[in-house]
Amino acid sequence: MKALDPISFTVIWDRMVGACNELVTALLQTSFSPVVREAGDLAAALFDPRGRMLCQPITGTPGHINPLSAGVKNLLAEFPSESLEPGDVLITNDPWLTTGQLLDVTVLVPIFRGDRLVAHFACTCHMVDIGGYGPGAGAHDSFEEGILIPPMYLQRRGEPDRSLLKLLLANNRNPEHFLGDLESMVASCYVGGGKLLELMAEYGLEDIEGIGDEILARSRAAQEAAIRRLPEGTYLGETTFDGLDALVTLRCAVTVRDGQVEVDFSGSSPESPYGVNVVLNYTAGYATFAVRSITAPEVPNNDGSMAPIRVTAPEGCILNARRPAPTTGRHMVGQFVADAVFDALRPVAGERIMAEGAGAIWTTEVRGQRAGRFYSLFITVSGGTGARPIKDGLNAVSFPANIAGVPVEVWEATIPVFIHRRELVPDSGGGGRFRGGLGQVVELSLPATERWIANLLTDRVRSPARGAMGGLPGAPGRVETLDGQPLPAKGRVPMGPVDGVRLVTPGGGGWGRPLERDPELVAEDVREGFVSPKAALEIYGVVLDANGKIDWVKTAAYRARRVKMLKQEVSDGEAL
Repeated sequence: MKALDPISFTVIWDRMVGACNELVTALLQTSFSPVVREAGDLAAALFDPRGRMLCQPITGTPGHINPLSAGVKNLLAEFPSESLEPGDVLITNDPWLTTGQLLDVTVLVPIFRGDRLVAHFACTCHMVDIGGYGPGAGAHDSFEEGILIPPMYLQRRGEPDRSLLKLLLANNRNPEHFLGDLESMVASCYVGGGKLLELMAEYGLEDIEGIGDEILARSRAAQEAAIRRLPEGTYLGETTFDGLDALVTLRCAVTVRDGQVEVDFSGSSPESPYGVNVVLNYTAGYATFAVRSITAPEVPNNDGSMAPIRVTAPEGCILNARRPAPTTGRHMVGQFVADAVFDALRPVAGERIMAEGAGAIWTTEVRGQRAGRFYSLFITVSGGTGARPIKDGLNAVSFPANIAGVPVEVWEATIPVFIHRRELVPDSGGGGRFRGGLGQVVELSLPATERWIANLLTDRVRSPARGAMGGLPGAPGRVETLDGQPLPAKGRVPMGPVDGVRLVTPGGGGWGRPLERDPELVAEDVREGFVSPKAALEIYGVVLDANGKIDWVKTAAYRARRVKMLKQEVSDGEAL
């Protein structure tokens, strides 16, 4: 490739990212299931012929996009680029080759310019169903969880493998959504490919290999430079959360040396007999995300910027599960990986690290029959994020999964579910100089259905999110019937027409001491309904009058007494 001037390089780079964005726009507008169309539970990227990930769109989850890089390389190891022809499409959902669960299906579409292969576009989407147990954690091995699609052709020279499709649809509880999403994925990759070919024609590019080399080299150099700004050493971190049958602890040692980072998860909990195990690709995805978000979030996410970060975990631990361990609920563990890494790096980068949040997104599959028709809906709800060093946490926002909230109108239009209530939970965010994000409550039932199942996957019911730098923990979540009877946090629950489920998601931890919070912010929280007057006094030491105005004199006196009491408690503890 001839040398490009800086302006041309920047324009071409922006256009390549734009091609990825066009892919995702087409995917969101044409997919069938709410989990893809509304929530955006997906990832997509542009790869060169060697399978190197060059760029991604502005949306996507770390647990999909980073493992997608490994998935494409595994597909091309089975079907090398030189063996592919125009019209070929590859597919797999093998958890150990891609993103860690059977419900995530990956397709790869080779892009040809004439007879020459110039790139690949690939995407991963979470499917509503893949047969087997369904989207829960109750299976005891991967064979129970659904159909595994090994690396194979979905299309050959433009002709779909109808036998494969027939087999997949016959074992799917929601075949219309599955087929619609699958066809949308393929078509959207061709949309991205068309935009790339337009770019290549406009700039007279015979291939993208040279510009790919430059993109990856620049990204790697920028990432290594950012890592070098951290003090060298090994830092230990951990986080604990509910798990399924027992609490799960993730431990990591993060070693920073010469522009490289090694994250070792030795000492983490062992494999579970239930479907909350994580494959190493998924673990690496969220660990890499955590390191990059602390060191260089502005550097493009691609194979260059990920190269200086190495992630390991002992085989057989919950973060490096062995075949055929069940993995469908792997996000209920894997999405806490970032918290362990953040905890390790807090001593050297605490001013950039948030408190713990709700962690794994809550998922509930609602499944039943009505008038002889089978239906299922995959519902996702989020808790609060941890408070940040300079801002409050976000309310009811998926982090680190980056899944959008789905409007209740979409749920009700998809299946005969009735949403009684959906609102934020006051006082659920942990107190601090900056308050943790609030959780939310969602109440649902299916009054027109004789029998239905709620397949629950929730966490931080027993282990609330920790605060940071003196901040208080967030409120734990809870799962119960509409009349207040507790339900299991994970598992299938048989329901009837008079039954309903209440999901109360956890809040995020606070950052900094609550008595250091600006009283004006506390008063505003009370006006907004985020904090109760009682919590304003007892947690933040802010005295409000009957009109919600701050009594500054009483507030100052009350806070002074509280600070004196806290200092005395510390002194007594040291004496003991």
